[in-house]
Amino acid sequence: MGDEIRRNMALFPIGIVMKLTDLSARQIRYYEQHELIVPARTSGNQRLFSFNDVERLLEIKSLIEKGVNIAGIKQVMNPVTRESEEATVVSELSEVKRREMSETQLHRMLKQQLLEKRPGKASMIQGQLSHFYTKK
Repeated sequence: MGDEIRRNMALFPIGIVMKLTDLSARQIRYYEQHELIVPARTSGNQRLFSFNDVERLLEIKSLIEKGVNIAGIKQVMNPVTRESEEATVVSELSEVKRREMSETQLHRMLKQQLLEKRPGKASMIQGQLSHFYTKK
């Protein structure tokens, strides 16, 4: 499975994303309303977020903390639509994998993504989420 496909897989419910990003559900829904993120929806209409969504939310949070307003953020970050390549997808494969994974496995997968170096992309997510993992 390719890296981009894996990073766009719908895995995390909003509760986990709130813990990872330290954002409220209201803030996350607000950014979704402004098309800065597009989480996937289950058949029961539950939002599911990908690694890319979490990373975008952390970028948005960082810009807000620097004093950039929502219009400025829209200028810096391209809006995401359901049809764009950056949109989170729920495929049959991702749905099966999500059901099979325990929370421990999700955390392990997230840690792997955080530690992985991506050429040309400095990731602020590594520093902001590293406190979830202790050295063993």
